[in-house]
Amino acid sequence: LTASSSVFLTRPVNPRLAFASRKNQTLGRSRVSFQGSVKRRLPVVISMTATEESGEKAVKSVLPGHGISIMVNGCSGKMGKAVIKAADSAGVNIVPTSFGSAAEAGQTVEVCGKEITVHGPAEREKVLSSVFEKHPELIVVDYTIPSAVNDNAELYSKVGVPFVMGTTGGDRNKLYETVEKAKIYAVISPQMGKQVVAFLAAMEIMAEQFPGAFSGYSLEVMESHQASKLDASGTAKAVISCFQELGVSYDMDQIQLIRDPKQQIEMVGVPEEHVSGHAFHLYHLTSPDKTVSFEFQHNVCGRSIYAEGTVDAVLFLAKKIRLKAEQRIYNMIDVLREGNMR
Repeated sequence: LTASSSVFLTRPVNPRLAFASRKNQTLGRSRVSFQGSVKRRLPVVISMTATEESGEKAVKSVLPGHGISIMVNGCSGKMGKAVIKAADSAGVNIVPTSFGSAAEAGQTVEVCGKEITVHGPAEREKVLSSVFEKHPELIVVDYTIPSAVNDNAELYSKVGVPFVMGTTGGDRNKLYETVEKAKIYAVISPQMGKQVVAFLAAMEIMAEQFPGAFSGYSLEVMESHQASKLDASGTAKAVISCFQELGVSYDMDQIQLIRDPKQQIEMVGVPEEHVSGHAFHLYHLTSPDKTVSFEFQHNVCGRSIYAEGTVDAVLFLAKKIRLKAEQRIYNMIDVLREGNMR
């Protein structure tokens, strides 16, 4: 995050922030270019106060190695594998069962020396019920595909198993309605990177406290992801929404999406080894008379930031369950606010 001035913010937290919005927005392409790297820092200080006291015993009881088991659906995918590795390193028990597509049914995936059997759609309810009965402190982690989001949520709700969902897409309104109606524990977030979520929270706070602060400024946005990501970044949309509240006029279809590996390496500066898995974002603001400019930039290589955030979400949810807290949908802001991340 780079800029030319310092801002210090503090306010009570808002449990539903823009990046958790259920709004859908249309995206397209425009022309934007990355600027030279300027190392100017914008420190942002946020005061977040927990809404409930956590018992010390409950906190200790959900530390890794204390009975928590996770079942990672989508274990054959890159994110699924990354989560299993992070959970294994944290001492969380990995159930050797996972859900996948019909074509994957019966296959075995080996991760961290563990052989995980993949089950297809036809046997999901029976298998999940059996696993949940055997592992009563089970938490499901979902990193499947957008088309499976709603069916999976309905299954988890029917069986009553708590879950953490990092999968994007699907009918998000239906997703929330299904889980809210079932009254089960869940963490649902399209962005599991803790530090990125903190940055988004800071943007939301700034937009709420200083509406119109950037009125008249022009905005250029470029984001680069692996070629397999066809749509625009939800994180970029969330940040842009904040800039719109700050007075910037910008249409979502102006976002420039960089998906060509050659451009990513030569123009964007993505390390070659991370072309298949990265998230680079640049937001460039310019004043009406062109005398002032601001740049906000956040670059992620690999998937470890999301995997580690997912494990923290699992531990957070396990603690909520043991404390008999409210059975509801939580998000990564709730995880951050708890302040007990590793």
